[in-house]
Amino acid sequence: MTLPPRNPDEILRARGADSRPAARFEPYHTEREHDGWDIPPEQSLLKTEVAQERARSIITRNNSPDVPFDRSVNPYRGCEHGCIYCFARPSHAYLGLSPGLDFETRITAKPNAPDLLAAEIARRGYRVAPLAFGTNTDPYQPIESQLGLMRGCLQVLHDWNHPLALVTRGATVMRDADLLGAMGARGLATVGISLTTLDAALARQMEPRAPSPATRLRMIRRLSDAGVPVRVMIAPVIPVLTAHEIERILQAATDAGARAASMIPLRLPLEVAPLFRDWLDRHHPGKAAHVMSQVQAMRGGRDNDPRFGNRMRGEGHEADLLHQRFRLARRRLGLTGRLEALDCSQFAPPPRAGDQLSLF
Repeated sequence: MTLPPRNPDEILRARGADSRPAARFEPYHTEREHDGWDIPPEQSLLKTEVAQERARSIITRNNSPDVPFDRSVNPYRGCEHGCIYCFARPSHAYLGLSPGLDFETRITAKPNAPDLLAAEIARRGYRVAPLAFGTNTDPYQPIESQLGLMRGCLQVLHDWNHPLALVTRGATVMRDADLLGAMGARGLATVGISLTTLDAALARQMEPRAPSPATRLRMIRRLSDAGVPVRVMIAPVIPVLTAHEIERILQAATDAGARAASMIPLRLPLEVAPLFRDWLDRHHPGKAAHVMSQVQAMRGGRDNDPRFGNRMRGEGHEADLLHQRFRLARRRLGLTGRLEALDCSQFAPPPRAGDQLSLF
């Protein structure tokens, strides 16, 4: 896949991608054609747009053998954090949008997410199981501080005593430490904080609008102090660029209060591979070939291996060495692989005004 050139009319500030490759389902693509006039372009700063969608349902089901949950909620589509390696970028193609710049600048919010969630878990016949948040795009987008969709969903689950597992790198999660702490104390909530590197300069390049590494360690500390079981997620581990930091990241996360840890080697599905290669050429040209050779060594000679059972772990000597180092460091620090199982037995409708209190 050949990426289109950067649009010279746009000024990019803190963006991961540099262009808008056509989505894989689109039958056409656009090309710029010079009109013959030497008129300098009128440049403008590319800003994030947030559209609103009245969703018809909010709980998504899956039967993947690679993930420990069968249902999830995503209050947003797209992610302004702009992480160049994000596996969720290809999902924007289903909207007819580019997995490149569109993924990080054209965000969709679902303002009725809390109401839909309350209605769906209240249905007759609903069987409770932990709900996963942050499985596709981060539920704590920068706009969440204004819209409060995740806060609304948390309040619904808190009131129903419904368990949830949350994954995020968004700093606004600290706003919700009160609800998450109350649920964590009852065995109803866990949080995974994604921490890819401790190098602030590298993080700024790879994850341009995500919180800094220091802020993410502060997030771990804040949630842990509130009583929330926290897992640090070194995801992804990038050969050459971040792989040497595994032990240091685990130590820093342990010091901040993390109880468990997990890792996933870099995977580059569909449009993510050419976008990541382009990013390497722009930011780390001298390391690009070395990075990709090691990625391919873990992915059967390809940029990506989508097979169930392999895509989250990788294979070969390079992948085995990463996992061995990770396990040894985790054991030395007293971290577990998974947090405690969430309690589904407390699930019940919240009391309503006028309800008679039970005597038993």
